[in-house]
Amino acid sequence: MAAVSIARKAAFEILQSIDRGRAHADELLRRAAVDALPAPDRNLVHALVFGVLRWQLWLDRQIRPLLKRPEAKVDSPVLIALRLGAFQLIFLDRVPAHATIDESVELVKQSRHRFASGMVNAVLRRLASTPPLTPLDETGAGAAPEQAHPTWMVERWVNFYGREATMAICRHGQAQPTVSLRLAAPDVEDELTRAGIRLGEASLLNGARTVVSGNVTTTDAYRAGRARIQDEGSQLIAEIASSCSADLAEIQGKFLDTCAAPGGKTLILAERHPEARIVACEWNVKRLAELRDRLHAYVDRIECRHADAASLSEESVFDLVLADVPCSGTGTLGRNPEIRHRLLPEDLPRQAERQRAILHAALRAVRPGGRVVYSTCSLESEENEEVVRAVLAEDGKVRQISVAPQIERLASGGIVSAPGAEYLRGCLTSEGALRLLPGTAPTDGFYVALMERVA
Repeated sequence: MAAVSIARKAAFEILQSIDRGRAHADELLRRAAVDALPAPDRNLVHALVFGVLRWQLWLDRQIRPLLKRPEAKVDSPVLIALRLGAFQLIFLDRVPAHATIDESVELVKQSRHRFASGMVNAVLRRLASTPPLTPLDETGAGAAPEQAHPTWMVERWVNFYGREATMAICRHGQAQPTVSLRLAAPDVEDELTRAGIRLGEASLLNGARTVVSGNVTTTDAYRAGRARIQDEGSQLIAEIASSCSADLAEIQGKFLDTCAAPGGKTLILAERHPEARIVACEWNVKRLAELRDRLHAYVDRIECRHADAASLSEESVFDLVLADVPCSGTGTLGRNPEIRHRLLPEDLPRQAERQRAILHAALRAVRPGGRVVYSTCSLESEENEEVVRAVLAEDGKVRQISVAPQIERLASGGIVSAPGAEYLRGCLTSEGALRLLPGTAPTDGFYVALMERVA
């Protein structure tokens, strides 16, 4: 009986949990059982899980023709073992093909699908003998990264953004995302350097940093919250919201974050406005507990409230509201690759209905003259400009204003770099919203619209 390495066994179990819809990859990979593995094994688990999820659709296209009955239903554990084996045969060259095949067969046996072990052995041996072109080689026929995305997603992106931008989105979805940091103080950079973390400058924000090498999550600075992992685009949204206070007359210092977990943007608001009182809402009880734990240092001025953002009762209370709403997440497929396997076109109208409800509640909660920042990490118009357009049509006391002055204010204050500001100016839509496209922007995909209650 072939032995199965602890890393491949862990990856197999995580992929099964994801397939059953029980959790997301990033959550499962942060669990203690994975963190306890030696660094090489832990890195391999991450590479296998994310690699299979990113290339799953393309891998299935390689596997299916090698089955005796290509259209037949294959039990989930068997298919996952095939995908794991195929991914390693095509992308990883450190392990001999025979070892990869033997371990995949053993995974099937241990999952109580011994009857399929012969089929798994045969399919992977055939794949190993005539490996396809790597999908990273876009010159190969039918091997472009877009084939690792659902056809319906690719088609709608081409229609909305064009072919070139869509290919950039797809390439970004297949790549390991940049790890961006927000540092609590400048001296944290020296602390991380002494801990063996090599940092680089970010693309948009002067204070942000990227991790060039090293595992920042093992450092004291990360564990204590002095260094926080947060995409640069996500940081930018909070900076845009923070900059709005300069435009407000008679500011009372009352802010609302409608969908606050995991709390990164709330922290930026608190850091930029030490005098402000902030209400941070979260509906999910588990995420609320995590939010409270993360924001405990600000317990005297941040109220973490268990609340449905679509049903907030406050009216004309807050100077500023950040509505970073739950969305499809299609701007984060490189970071959350399983989204492409779960999301369906019919999910978008349902998402948009809730997003409109949250935005209506946010606009009720802001006082006359106050600002609402609406943001998503979605690439889909139904969740972005169509939500804003619909809400504006239904509420005659609100107007959309351009994000451009916020970009200029952040640039003049040294928060956004000069090259970053120049880039962001080119990302403004005709309505004055900001759209960051992954693969084109140095961030995940985001949409940001700014609104003002006028009466």
